[in-house]
Amino acid sequence: MKGFFRHLKGDIFGGLTSGVVALPLALAFGVSSGLGPSAGLYGAIFISFFAALFGGTNTQISGPTAPMTAVSMVVIAGIIAVNDGDVTKALPAILTVFVLAGLIQIGLGALGVGKYIKYMPYPVISGFMTAIGLMILITQLLPALGYYPKEDAEYVNTFKPVAEEVILDKILKEEAGEGILVLEDFEETIRRAKKISQEDITSEATLQAGKDSGGVWGAIVSLPRAIANVNMLELILCLITIVIIYGFKRITTAIPSTLVALLIVSGAAYGLSLDYRPIEQIPSGFPIPNLGIFTEFKLGVITPYVFSALSLAFLGAIDSLLTSVVADNMTKTKHNPNKELVGQGIGNSIAAIFGGIPGAGATIRTVVNINSGGKTKLSGMIAGVLLLVILLALGPVASQIPAAVLAGILITVGIGVMDYKGLKAIPSMPKVEVAIMLVVMLLSVFWDLVYAVGIGLVLASLLFMKKMGDLTAKDSSVDSLKGLEKDTGVKNWIDEINFPENLKEEVYVKHLNGPVFFGATTELQQLAQQIPATATHVILRMDKVPYMDQSGVYTLEEIILSLEQRNIRTFVTGLQNQPGYLMKRIDIIPDLIPEKHLFENFDDCVAYIKNNVADIY
Repeated sequence: MKGFFRHLKGDIFGGLTSGVVALPLALAFGVSSGLGPSAGLYGAIFISFFAALFGGTNTQISGPTAPMTAVSMVVIAGIIAVNDGDVTKALPAILTVFVLAGLIQIGLGALGVGKYIKYMPYPVISGFMTAIGLMILITQLLPALGYYPKEDAEYVNTFKPVAEEVILDKILKEEAGEGILVLEDFEETIRRAKKISQEDITSEATLQAGKDSGGVWGAIVSLPRAIANVNMLELILCLITIVIIYGFKRITTAIPSTLVALLIVSGAAYGLSLDYRPIEQIPSGFPIPNLGIFTEFKLGVITPYVFSALSLAFLGAIDSLLTSVVADNMTKTKHNPNKELVGQGIGNSIAAIFGGIPGAGATIRTVVNINSGGKTKLSGMIAGVLLLVILLALGPVASQIPAAVLAGILITVGIGVMDYKGLKAIPSMPKVEVAIMLVVMLLSVFWDLVYAVGIGLVLASLLFMKKMGDLTAKDSSVDSLKGLEKDTGVKNWIDEINFPENLKEEVYVKHLNGPVFFGATTELQQLAQQIPATATHVILRMDKVPYMDQSGVYTLEEIILSLEQRNIRTFVTGLQNQPGYLMKRIDIIPDLIPEKHLFENFDDCVAYIKNNVADIY
């Protein structure tokens, strides 16, 4: 009982502290996603509580994270774009993607995929994390300068011709849907066009301006205009926030510097009645479930979003399990990866139903929880409850937070999330791995996060297979047992030293080291061609071949067939279970290599050759 209360006290303090740390980040990530601060707060509440309750890492604190928000931002922007720029109209589809991502995570956990996530190549992770940091940093430059392109009338007016084209295109599509032939009834088109007001054109132009200035490239292109129209008050609030975040850490880390900056700058701006831009209004009261999204769960409706949901699910899985490893190292415990995925999936699904953005295990919040005494799942649940209490009690107050303050917080997040360890190691890393990291980083920033990671994984896999193929070929050899060490510098295996002298001219040994797979097939074929015409026997030493794939076994079949055509007999020693199974399945054994030519060790093979060579020939 005493031990229980000792953990209870630590869990309460850890949960409260990590919940306080999560508050400003949740609001900032919600704003960054495009769904507003309430979406970030809802995500933090429900993911923190349910991922802790059902997850497999006792001390993990979950919620919206930088990587998940960056991908969500892309997904949200894409869905809004195909819904005429109307967030309300796009919201059911957006939340459907988030729910589907959570369900996929539950499926991944149930299928036991969690244990394989750890095999993600470091150059891919490094490039991705640095890209996330750059994306957050660049997209926050405009709000940091107090510039919002959709509110710049001069800029919006430049899109009116485009807006008129878009509106006309919509009219033509409406008529086509109604079966009206424009060339036969052009007057109907004119009649409908005359109903379009200047307000409609301005509204569409504003939407087009938002699209043009959205994302990383849009922010870069809009930066000169932002600098020319900088709002000095917003910029000062942002800079003060950044200074406090970094400066307060030098004084103490016991109190989260992000929260200190949020309270000080927001309090001063509100108290001094400064003319600043507040964040969007946070709804008061308990979050209301969006049950209408379940009408979206029809195959034809959700199919276009499956890939986006898969991307979020896998990213959330990687993000969470990497944090779980950090927690394990700090607490000397062992997490359950598959259970953790189920918990994250449940948390993300429930959060989406209530309008929250998706999240994952958050490293900083988890570390804060552990350092504050958190020991069990109760700490993560308390963090979620605290955020709910803040929402219910202080929602209207939180709505007065300056947007520039959240921009400053996000800028520090972007700077902090970049992988400086990987960047510093560039001079000493292999050039190919540096190239993979840079490709992932650049494609993520300027094209598509998900495709960039996919391409990075393919490149890293190809590189790995090339290295394994080279290694297998390097360590494999075709050797005459006569004067091997003297002629080539290659040492005989210890059991080959006493091989009979009278057989060394005609018996060759093919050493195979490592897996025989498609990445090594060309080199193996070249090795086989090195066997001279004087050979009468080849001994395939497969003691060190634990695995063969289909390409490898077919290549081996071709090698043995070519040797048979040259009247060279093949013997195999040390054949392991998996390669042996494949060789029997395609009838290499016994059609090309009789059972009597298979030996457990080299000595038995030599004894057979000594006793039967005369009989064979």
